[in-house]
Amino acid sequence: MDGIKSRIILALGVCSALLTGAPTASAASAAPLSEVKVLKVESPSCGFEDIDEGQAQTRCDHSGASIKVYVLEIGYGRMPHVGLDGFEIDGTRTRVCAFDNGNLTECTANSKIVGYLYIFDLAGKQQGTFTFSNTSLNAPGNTLSTQLYIK
Repeated sequence: MDGIKSRIILALGVCSALLTGAPTASAASAAPLSEVKVLKVESPSCGFEDIDEGQAQTRCDHSGASIKVYVLEIGYGRMPHVGLDGFEIDGTRTRVCAFDNGNLTECTANSKIVGYLYIFDLAGKQQGTFTFSNTSLNAPGNTLSTQLYIK
């Protein structure tokens, strides 16, 4: 009974603080998506190929059992839709942070998360059109996408 009583008193105290305008902690809202792009494609036959802005297809003929696609997403999205010629692809996601000078880096305890680096494994699939799209978690609810033909 004492545990329930102390929880009721705590809840009443929190409600009272909210009603009287006492300061409360708040977090900044998540930044909307501002950019998505394919950074690199990796394969046993070509190694890493950097993908330039506006590049429509890979320069190298990627092949092998382990082709990977690296996608940078700046801002916060809800749930990405990813595929190769319409077939879903699995991947991993790592937080990306920014230094004060604007350079992107791996996150540390006190750094600001600005987006995510995704790594997608084509799982034995070879050539085709890779697509990535996501919709912002919050306003304005914009959807960004990118695609690249992997040859």
